[in-house]
Order: sequence, then structure tokens, then C-alpha cells
Amino acid sequence: MAECDLSFDSATVIDGTGRAPFTANVGVSDGIIAAITTEPLAAREHVNAVGKVVCPGFIDLHSHADFSIQGAASSETQLTQGVTTLVTGNCGFSPFPVIDLDMMRESIGFMDTSGTTFDWTDLRGFRRAINAAHPAVNIAPQVGHNALRIAALGMERRPPTEPEFALMQTMLEQAADDGAFGFTSGLIYTPGVFADPEELRTLAATAHRHGMLYSTHMRNETNRLVDAVDEALDVARATGVRLEISHLKAMGPENHGTVVDALDRIEAARAEGVDATTDVYPYTASSTTLTSRMPPWAMDGGPEALVRRLAHAETRAKIAGELAARFGHDIDPAGVIIADLPAGRYSWAVGHSLVDIGAREGCTAQEAALRVLEHHHAAVSIINHSMAEADVRTILRHPITAVASDGWILDMSREGNPHPRSFGTFTRVLGHYARETDVLDLVEAVRKMTSLPASRIGLARRGRVATGAIADLVMFDPITVADRSTYQSPWQLSVGIERVLVAGVTALNDGRPTGARAGSVLDRRTEAAHA
Repeated sequence: MAECDLSFDSATVIDGTGRAPFTANVGVSDGIIAAITTEPLAAREHVNAVGKVVCPGFIDLHSHADFSIQGAASSETQLTQGVTTLVTGNCGFSPFPVIDLDMMRESIGFMDTSGTTFDWTDLRGFRRAINAAHPAVNIAPQVGHNALRIAALGMERRPPTEPEFALMQTMLEQAADDGAFGFTSGLIYTPGVFADPEELRTLAATAHRHGMLYSTHMRNETNRLVDAVDEALDVARATGVRLEISHLKAMGPENHGTVVDALDRIEAARAEGVDATTDVYPYTASSTTLTSRMPPWAMDGGPEALVRRLAHAETRAKIAGELAARFGHDIDPAGVIIADLPAGRYSWAVGHSLVDIGAREGCTAQEAALRVLEHHHAAVSIINHSMAEADVRTILRHPITAVASDGWILDMSREGNPHPRSFGTFTRVLGHYARETDVLDLVEAVRKMTSLPASRIGLARRGRVATGAIADLVMFDPITVADRSTYQSPWQLSVGIERVLVAGVTALNDGRPTGARAGSVLDRRTEAAHA
């Protein structure tokens, strides 16, 4: 064969499919895996891969990087984990479609979107803007139900009118025609929390007609987890849509262990023919907006409407009472830590729990939550310590579970006290859960990061080491690969990922970004053409 651009020599190949590791030389030419052989390869660059694993680039099935990639195109937190593709638009949040930009910004105020211009209205415009930023990794966009609802009827707590629902349908179909990979919902967030099951079924049916995945942050992850799983499965049963249950978990001590029932429900549905899987991040804390812990009625109209309600003593007391009723059950206020917020009165509270803040302020933990919200435009992100390690292991071990981060921090220039999952999800699985425990073996860990998510989102030429596949590849040291980011000291990159190729271009070498940016916003139509 002709000379390759690059050859990984004498690599331990884990091809992503679950096949046992084997030793081979892997040749790359013109962005494609050109050869996998035991014979020597002629190449312009030879990489000594003795003792190292070469595998597909990791595919993060649940990311919010669509809100950060434009201003952080270097994506160093991802490359140092071996991530080459980020599936975005999750939890109902996507940066398109946009009709009312101010309302869009308000809805995602808890995320750091600095560097994001929002100078687009649809997926086509988003793709142009992000490709112009030359991202180092790929983005596989999905369209969010929250974005559709905000564009059609704002953040009001009511069903859409017929014209509003028709507009939501039209925008969903346009996103599908523009190459979106999936449709997502976030049923604890404003305004997705206001949608009834029929609204979700109708939109999911549209997604199914276009071959899209339906990913859902379910309506409940606490004391009604199984009911929420049933609701998600019912949508899939009724419509035939492929279902991804996002970041499966059971929050609150009273609910630990119910993930077994949840997984049993999913397995039973699969036995009936429902195409359903799930994903998980390898941590016992979640991270989200503090407003997600508020009563849904209090969020009618969005975050700023909540702030206005807090100015009325009776309404404030009612909100505080409903929040207090959850404390000690599905919410531990000592485990709710402020991760980030806009500059203001409670800037000092970053890294502190609601209990800590209440003690300093001389008030209850629920009042502390309300004070932080009202003084920071309800744009407050939190880390919530609420899950059991045994549950994380149960979910991670299950064969239908993919690894996903739920993160959005792509570079090291930001502030706050973010969740370590943005820096270490994939290396934590490889190091802690595959090497240091008996939860997974390395082959299964790689499958959960590569061919499994690729098959769910529809990336036919990615997620495997195979001739003709796109050369999104990772070389790592199985002995040293590890996450370093912690809750106390999150701003630390992973180690042990030595080389990363995106479309055959070396984006990371010797553990450091090269500055090469060969990523792009992928298109479902193009990817499906290679299925």
C-alpha cells in the first residue's frame, strides 16, 4: 500500500467493539484509518506505541459544550481526556432555534457562555459560526425542547396554543433537515417542566420520522424515579423513537438503590422491542442550576419572574416552605454547594453549601438559597452531593450504559468551583473504575466511550478502530491514565492521554494540545450516508 501519513507501531489495539485487545500497527492516511496490520507500515511519521493502548476517540454522549465551544475552541479539557466528539443540545437546552435572544440567555444564565456570540437563529447559522472558530473537537448537535418552547411561547407555565405548537414542530423539522442528530428534553427545567406527556410524544414522533435520537433528562430523579423512567419509556413505545435516558441516577438517601428498579424497567422495555439505553457520569454529585430545586409554579415565566416573586413576603414564604419540605429527603442542603454565579453580594459563597451560607447569614438553609438567587438574577450553578457510590457502580457496570460527562467547561480560563466531570470523566473511568476497581475491564470501559455512544447518536464511521473509519484516535498509557480534578480543586487536567487524532490530525501530542483544530460541527445526514 502507499505510504501512510502516520503509523502507530506495535500498539495494543482496543477497537471499541468489545473485542479482546490485539497488537497491531495502525496506519492513518487522509484522515482515514488506512491499515490495521501486523506487517510493518511505510509512514511519514512513526509513533512508538509499545505498551500503549490505541483506541477510538471518545464520544461524550451528553455534553453542553454547544454553549462554550465558540469561545473555547482549543478544548484542552477534552483533548486531555481523549474526547474527540461532543454530543450537545442535551437536557432540552440548545443554542438554537433563537427568536428571543434575551430570553434564551436568561434561560441558560447559570452556564458560563462568555465567548459565545449567539449571532445565529438556527442550526445552519450555528454550524457556520462554530466551524469558523475552528474547533479542536467535533460537535454532534441535538435540538432542545426548552429552546423550541422558548422560541414559540416563552417560559410560561401553560400548554402551547395550536399555532405555537405548529411553530415548535416546524422548528424541530427544520433542525432535523439541517442535520441535528437528536431531540432532547429537560423536564425539571423551565420551561420543559411545564410540558405534558402528549406534547413530548408528538415532538418525539417527529424526531423519529427524521431518524433522530430522543434524549431526556427525566421529570424526576428522586422519589419518583421509576415513574419518570416509565414516562420516558412510554414516549418511546408510543412513537418508536430511539430513547436515551440521560445521566441515570437516584438522588437523596431515601432513594438510593432504586436505580436497580429503573434499570429493570429499561431492560423489560428493551425485551418488548423498545430501543432504549442510558448513560452515566462517574461521580456521586450532580451539577445544575439552583432554580431546578424550586417548585415548578415558582418558575412560571423564568428566572427573573422567580426573582420578582421573592420580593413578595407571602410568596417567598411559600417557596421556602416547599423547599424546606424537600430538605432531608431528596435534597441535603449541606450537599448543595455553590459552583458559580455572577459577581455580586454572594460572590464569596462559591464553594460553600447552603448550610454554610445560612450559618454565616444567620438564616435557614432554604432562606440562604433564596437570598443567593434573588441577588444574582437566579443565575446560580450548584454542585449537589446526593448520590450513592454503589448506585454509580451499578449503572456504570450495566451493558446498556454509556459514559457521558454532562459538562461544558472546555478550557482553563474560567472561574468558579465547577464539577470535576468537565475535566476527568473519561480518564476517571479508565483509571479509577477500570484499573483500580473491578467495576469494569478496560475493553468494556472503552466500548462504553466509543462504539456504544456512536451507535446511539448515529456516527457510523466513528467509535471503532476499523479500516475506512474516520481517524479519530487516542493513544494512552493504561498504567498512568487518571483524572486529577477534584471537588475541592477542580481546575486540573487529566494525565496519561498521550496522543489524540481528530480526522487524522494530531490535536494532542505528548499530553499537550498542538494547536491543530480539525474538528467540526457534524451533520446527521452526512454521517448517516455512511451507515
